[in-house]
Amino acid sequence: MTALDPRTNPFRRDIAARRLQGQVEAAQFVDGTLLEVIEPIADVRREPAHEAPLDTQALKGERVTVYEISDEGWAWGQLEADGYVGYLSANALGPVGPLPTHKVSVPRTFGFPGPDIKLPPMIALPMGATIDIVRETERFALDAFSWHYPLTHVAALAKRQPDFVAVAEMLLNAPYLWGGKTSLGIDCSGLVQVSLHAAGRACPRDTYMQERALGQPKTLNELRRGDLVFWKGHVAIACDAATLIHANAHHMMVVKEPVNEAVTRIKRAGNDVTSVKRL
Repeated sequence: MTALDPRTNPFRRDIAARRLQGQVEAAQFVDGTLLEVIEPIADVRREPAHEAPLDTQALKGERVTVYEISDEGWAWGQLEADGYVGYLSANALGPVGPLPTHKVSVPRTFGFPGPDIKLPPMIALPMGATIDIVRETERFALDAFSWHYPLTHVAALAKRQPDFVAVAEMLLNAPYLWGGKTSLGIDCSGLVQVSLHAAGRACPRDTYMQERALGQPKTLNELRRGDLVFWKGHVAIACDAATLIHANAHHMMVVKEPVNEAVTRIKRAGNDVTSVKRL
């Protein structure tokens, strides 16, 4: 049988997606149930335990095909947006609602219970979270709960940011978090994915997936804004020919850094640039 990547294909020895029958071995094959992320952020872990490594995060409004919910409250499933497979708290999921109409277009926003920013907010949503807006006023966008989001903080789902690098720059100084995808914590490939998704471009989750799937090969000498620079297990975005922006564990945040300094520092740690890709 063809070896499939378990990070993007839902199969285990005991259970697998029915569509993989004949491609993988499993004790049972099931169709799965489509659910929706109802929490602002849902951690996706490698194993069904809160202390397990954080692989990625799902954001409010994302759809998840769930193949199993354990007695301990862990849902095992596959994210619709990027195909990632992992374990989420079942409490973070609910029935599928209306298709989202808008997405959060700033690093973070609040939903207020009325048209007054002095009211205690009901929810805080990260960039990329999606919501169903049913009405707009001069200042606010309202969802079905009549929670009021600042109109300038949301954008129609179809709207594309013209410069994904500018999106990444909005997350400057966000703390580094392995597996993170928000201004509360983000990793290198998460920064690339969130930024490209805001620009309407498909992007896989992990660095090795991005290096394989995105762009055409270039060299460091040809570097220009929007190019991606890859190392084994790391990726940065070129702001221009001399500057990178990346989330990294050296600075423990999203920083801008001269290309030569980043390349030299990472090489000293034993890691050379593996490729430069132009989108």
